[in-house]
Amino acid sequence: MSHHPLPSGSAASISCTGLTYSWPDGTCVFDGLQVAFGPGRTGLIGLNGSGKSTLLNLLAGTLRPTDGSVRITGEVGHLPQNVTLDTGLRVDEVLGIAATRAALHAIESGDVHEKHFTAVGDDWDVEERATATLSELGLGHISLDRTIGEVSGGESVLLRLAALLLARPDILLLDEPTNNLDLYARRRLYAAVEGWSGVMVVVSHDRELLDRVDQIADLHQAGGAARSASAEGGGRRAGAVTWYGGNFSAYEEVVAAQQEAAERMVRVAESDVKKQKRELVEAHVTLARRKRYGQKMWDSKREPKIVMGARKRAAQVSAGKHRILHEEKLNEAKERLDEAALVVRDDDEIRVDLPFTAVPPGRQVLTLRELELAHGARVPGGLDVHGPERIALVGRNGSGKTTLLRTVAGHLAPVAGEVTAHVPLRFLPQRLDVLDDALSVAENVARFAPDATANRIRASLARFLFKGARADQRAGTLSGGERFRAALASLMLAEPAPQLLILDEPTNNLDMASARQLTSALESYEGALMVAGHDLPFLESIGITRWLLLDGELVETSGDEVRELMAG
Repeated sequence: MSHHPLPSGSAASISCTGLTYSWPDGTCVFDGLQVAFGPGRTGLIGLNGSGKSTLLNLLAGTLRPTDGSVRITGEVGHLPQNVTLDTGLRVDEVLGIAATRAALHAIESGDVHEKHFTAVGDDWDVEERATATLSELGLGHISLDRTIGEVSGGESVLLRLAALLLARPDILLLDEPTNNLDLYARRRLYAAVEGWSGVMVVVSHDRELLDRVDQIADLHQAGGAARSASAEGGGRRAGAVTWYGGNFSAYEEVVAAQQEAAERMVRVAESDVKKQKRELVEAHVTLARRKRYGQKMWDSKREPKIVMGARKRAAQVSAGKHRILHEEKLNEAKERLDEAALVVRDDDEIRVDLPFTAVPPGRQVLTLRELELAHGARVPGGLDVHGPERIALVGRNGSGKTTLLRTVAGHLAPVAGEVTAHVPLRFLPQRLDVLDDALSVAENVARFAPDATANRIRASLARFLFKGARADQRAGTLSGGERFRAALASLMLAEPAPQLLILDEPTNNLDMASARQLTSALESYEGALMVAGHDLPFLESIGITRWLLLDGELVETSGDEVRELMAG
């Protein structure tokens, strides 16, 4: 990768030429990818496994291309998807200003050694800038001398972002930056994104964030299911990008129009194939009739033998041409249908008939009484859940949402109080660790439904988009979206059928298609639902009937109040 400092007055940029990358096992991610990013905010989207995070790592220099080149003009800052920081580090060390601070404090205490002035350079206001940046990200309460072990996971993500903003890079690469951020932290990050004036490439499944970008870059497999009528490149190769001006909402409008046109093309092509098949059949009938007539004439010997032989040969040549013409027309029509079908997106949805999950409206599902949780949160009085209620659990990072869900699921014992589940329940944790990686998808489902026949399991898995051989894939080889679907199938197809389903941050690391598939699956679910999450559009899409806010104590709120919290 070539990296060039930003000349005075010129714009930062990224350019990839013939970019090729394969994993050590030979799996090809990109083969000859051509893409460039200039000033502005770009939302990089694509299905799970399309190579978004890999591309950011190649741009950041943490991976080296197998072939081709990456040319960077300007300094790069990279926020990876999984931020892991040493819990013993101080905040100023994470921000990259510890040495400068130490030199400043030495000078202030009277030590005028030249090395301290060299360390400070022109950065005399570093502490003020650091404090201001932390305040902008909602971290003003965190001292520069605190250690990372004293802050929450969401706060550590924002601290890493603060370090990038303080370094003032020309190019900012963000990989799923809102994962594990609460509503408050997301609002701060959105503001930072909107205020960015350089080059930004952000990978995200967060609609709210993607509605704050200037353009959408859709990363997909070239030559596979085409993403638009104007998809770049030709032939089958790994990795291509289609560009859309505007934010994610504008992108969806364009794609919807393209999809409608593509489906129209498929209908026209299907009609043409039927017509050509019909004409081919009619041609065969006509030729058969002529052949019978010729044979009749031959048998009756009404014409001289030499004339009938010539007529027969001419008829055979004509029949052959006629048949070939219609077969060619049919093949051409089939090719047009195939081409039209390629443009239509693979938009499979999970549709599951789960009658045994149904809960009558008045049925008692869950009872909490004077509950105190392991990390201090409380449910004063109690909480009663009846019938097929859909409950959203929201709150700041570290407020105890996961602890509450694990306590309800029976994975943690409460400090005090009682939890009583009156119906069968299942819990899907953030880590999706309900699957055994060594077993296939079908074998994992069989663990939860030991009395179900293999045919029944496979028929059910097909509705979760694991058809045929896909049901035999080992869980350890699945992509993020596939793993989520397999885990969801294992729980929803379990015996006894779960009448209370508990989900913890279910949309983390799901691409847009997988999130839509989850929504469609939950539309089929007829039991009670309790979901902890920060993804407000997703929560609204699954028909939440009750909103609970955990902030030290569990209190009932409303969707409008949660939206105000996001906006304010």
